[in-house]
Amino acid sequence: MPTRKVHSALLLPPLLVAAAVSAPLELVNELVRVPSGESRSVQVVLKQQPAMVSAEYEVAGGGPEVRLVLLRRGDLERPGNGLPESVLAATAPATAGRLAYAAPLRGVLTVVLDNPTGSQAAAVHLHVFLDFAKANPGPQVSRLSTQRQVTVIALSFVVFFAIVTYTARRLLRGIRQ
Repeated sequence: MPTRKVHSALLLPPLLVAAAVSAPLELVNELVRVPSGESRSVQVVLKQQPAMVSAEYEVAGGGPEVRLVLLRRGDLERPGNGLPESVLAATAPATAGRLAYAAPLRGVLTVVLDNPTGSQAAAVHLHVFLDFAKANPGPQVSRLSTQRQVTVIALSFVVFFAIVTYTARRLLRGIRQ
């Protein structure tokens, strides 16, 4: 019996595709300077499909506490003091934090770093990324009603025993001849 050699180079492209599909897409990974009493924002544009929008921050060098807020772009542009009521996700003021939001639709979201009460400017390391695999894990699993479960089981038994009977008859007929 001949043996086949599987070259590892042939397996590499499918593995790379699988890794690329499931890997988060990094949008921002930088140090942002937020002056006292002000905020800085980053736009997140979802054009293709829903995604899990995740953001992490850490204040560098023991600076003031800041908060991270996620909202729609239009909500940020409305006039008024403070943040709008339609905040999608937010952290409490702290020196580090993270948030995640499953954005169900395409559109433009804004990640805001806010330094509302700090007496000094904050240097914040901000990391924003998208994960398309986590946003849409697949179809929701449902359960059949009891009546349908019984019907499926009964039909399975009927088909199984019909196959067994047919096979047994053919084998017995073959043995007798």
